[in-house]
Amino acid sequence: MFNTTGYLLYIGISVFITIFVSRTLSKNGEVYLIEGFDGNKALAKSVNHMLVVGFYLLNLGFVLIRLKTNVDIETVGILISYLSSTIGFVLLVLGCAHFFNMLVIHRVRANMKAENFRYSRAKV
Repeated sequence: MFNTTGYLLYIGISVFITIFVSRTLSKNGEVYLIEGFDGNKALAKSVNHMLVVGFYLLNLGFVLIRLKTNVDIETVGILISYLSSTIGFVLLVLGCAHFFNMLVIHRVRANMKAENFRYSRAKV
């Protein structure tokens, strides 16, 4: 009875969360990327944009794959349970993906700093 309502709410809430989180990460992460890429703003903005596009693709694809339920949503309680479990799972997976991205960026940043250190010592 409430399956269609649940699906529409799930998609709407998920798209809202995706847009909000993406904008927040993009805005706050750009400064980190610029510093990590030795002040190369063009490279940092390009990488930031690619991360945003990847975030949208990953998140929205995952949300749509998780859309289907095998349970008939007949009451508001079941609807709330469906929404909280599906959205909660999506948030957990995205949180893990975010930490993985941060780890990769941290390693790239560390490698760039090590290369710059080696390069500056070789000049001396």
